[in-house]
Amino acid sequence: MKYIYKIFSVFAVLFLFSACEKDEDPTVVSELTTSSLKADKTIVVLSELVSETAAVNFTWQKPTFNVAIVPTQQIEFAKKGNNFLNSTIIGYGSNVSTSAVTHAQLNMIMSDLGATADVVSQIEARLVTVLGQKKVYSSPVTISVTPYTPNPDNAYPKINVPGAFGATSGYTGWAPANTANLYSPEKDNKYRGFIYVSSVAGDDGKYKFTINQDWPGNKGDDGTLTGKLALDGSDIKATVAGTRYIKVDWVANTYSSVLANFGVIGDATPAGWGSDTDLVYNSATRTYVINSIALTAGGVFKFRANDDWAMKIQPAAADQTLASGTGVQTFFSTEGTVTGDPAYKVSVSGNYKIELDLHNSANYKLTVTKL
Repeated sequence: MKYIYKIFSVFAVLFLFSACEKDEDPTVVSELTTSSLKADKTIVVLSELVSETAAVNFTWQKPTFNVAIVPTQQIEFAKKGNNFLNSTIIGYGSNVSTSAVTHAQLNMIMSDLGATADVVSQIEARLVTVLGQKKVYSSPVTISVTPYTPNPDNAYPKINVPGAFGATSGYTGWAPANTANLYSPEKDNKYRGFIYVSSVAGDDGKYKFTINQDWPGNKGDDGTLTGKLALDGSDIKATVAGTRYIKVDWVANTYSSVLANFGVIGDATPAGWGSDTDLVYNSATRTYVINSIALTAGGVFKFRANDDWAMKIQPAAADQTLASGTGVQTFFSTEGTVTGDPAYKVSVSGNYKIELDLHNSANYKLTVTKL
């Protein structure tokens, strides 16, 4: 009987212990004081000329809670009246309570929000305090912002291509700060673009890849000549003079280089579809030029490399009629930016100057000017 009583007593104690555990509710986090956000401007006109200076200064009061916690903080931006759908954020540490957002940063935010350059757009900003899965929001502030169209040379990541070729293509030889660049339109550490090599005699035609316009961290061939890069590797040398289309994967340490000499062809040109009229590199303007060519209205033309159809310069999609003297963005077919097989055309017959600017792979530019 005593044995049964002892067993009963043990189960009773375990039951009471279990019941006590269940009675302990988890701590509920609640706000003691609310957060607030202030901006020192309500109207901002952005300018690339002062891109690294403050466009607007934010200050905020963080919320307080009933328990000691270390939250993370964000300022969230969205178009006004959109209930913060499709928003974008800037993140901050837990001890920060001020932020100066530069012209360049705010312009990028406006671009992410789909704002139109040179047109006033109203946006809202609010402080977001993040506690694990929980988020606490301040009341929003409204700012009227006029964004600008950024210079593509400053808007996209790039690596530099210093080399002996530079002295005859409008740059300064082996100077990383003054040479052709390869850009990353997708901002994914994969770079591409064109350089012009006038000679491959002797050391001519040699080049390497640098970053931040300086030599530290430069990359060259790993010595196998199989398209692999190595830190402080060997000079890479073009085997044939002309325009080179180069692709570099900076993380995978690979590169490729192919010949790509462009000409114009089409039934709008004097030679029709039978042959190309070659573009000539102009080192003063760093562009490819035909100084005078007769173009016939009603016909079309496009650009191809090496008298072959494997590589073409074209509009993005449908055939495009060009206005004299107005530059338009054009696209390189092998980069996956062209749909179909579109061409260019002019509305008025006459002699034209054609200028193709390939220095920035994020913004190839074509200008056709009636003479």
